[in-house]
Amino acid sequence: MDDTDHALIAELRRDGRAAISDLADRLSMSRATVRARMERLIERGEIAGFTVLTRSDVSAAPVRAIMLIGIEGKGAERTMARLAGIPAVLAVHSTNGKWDLIVDLGAQSLSELDEVIFRIRNIDGVMTSETNLLLSTRRAGRK
Repeated sequence: MDDTDHALIAELRRDGRAAISDLADRLSMSRATVRARMERLIERGEIAGFTVLTRSDVSAAPVRAIMLIGIEGKGAERTMARLAGIPAVLAVHSTNGKWDLIVDLGAQSLSELDEVIFRIRNIDGVMTSETNLLLSTRRAGRK
């Protein structure tokens, strides 16, 4: 891939539904060139597909946080099961390093998030935690 291919992919990440004519204008290229490059990138597997971001993807839980959790002993499975039962827990990831689990949290308000954090800290086996608010999210190539 050359710089032009990278620029085309960056534009597609910003707006995967952009018309070829719009992409051509933004990249100062002809429509035929943009179309040919896109077809080549798709054929070679550089572009594996296109996706959509829905309203619920961005507004279902406007207050988001990542919680890093240290667990006592070998209670990871039990703790993960308890976490999975909390509606505000969007995902639980096991990891290595200082923290045992990383929890993706989503809530409607800061006070709701505070209640969830308190509830998680009271789960048997949770020894320590650190929570970071997510202020903004940029998905690959999106504004």
